[in-house]
Amino acid sequence: MHNYPQSPVAEKVRVAFGIKQLSWRNVEIPRLPPKPMLTALTGGYRRTPVMQIGADIYCDSQCILRELERRHPTPTFMPTSKPGLMWCLSRYTDGDLFSLAVKIVLGSAGDDLPSDFAEDRGRLYIGKDWAEGLKRANEQLPHLVAQMRAPLSWMDAQLRDGRSFLLGSDPAAIDAQMYHCIWFIRGRWDGGPEMLSEFPDLTRWEENVRALGHGTSHAMRAEDAIDQAKNTEPASETGATPHDPQDLRVGTLVAVSPDVEGGEQPVEGKVRYADAETIAILRTCDEVGTVCVHFPRCGYRVSVT
Repeated sequence: MHNYPQSPVAEKVRVAFGIKQLSWRNVEIPRLPPKPMLTALTGGYRRTPVMQIGADIYCDSQCILRELERRHPTPTFMPTSKPGLMWCLSRYTDGDLFSLAVKIVLGSAGDDLPSDFAEDRGRLYIGKDWAEGLKRANEQLPHLVAQMRAPLSWMDAQLRDGRSFLLGSDPAAIDAQMYHCIWFIRGRWDGGPEMLSEFPDLTRWEENVRALGHGTSHAMRAEDAIDQAKNTEPASETGATPHDPQDLRVGTLVAVSPDVEGGEQPVEGKVRYADAETIAILRTCDEVGTVCVHFPRCGYRVSVT
């Protein structure tokens, strides 16, 4: 996994490794662009984390968790008869709830936020008017905290019956997806520990999730990860399911990017696989050879070129 220690989204995936007790290689990347060795693999995608399995490159934690579940179904990320509802709920944890956490963390920092970090993350998460957005987040911090306390109280109520995890006795993907927002708030906002102390069952659950660990990791050099990609071939499935609203087929030229105005470079390539949940595209360059880059469909824009 290509990531850095302070990344809350990477923490989500690290907890997922802990749930499944996997062994993985840890490639540490810079917190700020440029990230030349990462973008060589992805074709321009710069968000964190990215999971690499040989010449298959998985972007976005949504895509990563689905692939981990497919390859390592036991123990499951979905100890429930309602997995579809859990994926729907994850769009809230990874979307509005995480955005709220980002605004609290960045907004509370005010003028103490390093200018290069403020511009990069502000543009990524708030948009082209990031400077005004960060100023507004600082001014509206009490309101933002009030908005965060409501879902925290819902979680505390869910855990009030003494269950260890959100769905019961076994950890699930939704625990990792909720936890990364709370981990971010606790560790990166001065007021986080005090606010979280209001919710004793939530705090108990935090300790349970933390105890899952991160599996077993071994450091790996970025150069070795690139060599691994260059010396293997993509091994993932090929095909396109019917009824695609964009009429995507194997071989269609496309560009893929997050569906936000974050100023990010689209990744271009030919469709290798497409269905309602996933798109995977082939791209070739001298640095890494031929790789297959995987993205979720939900939250990403696919443009036929």
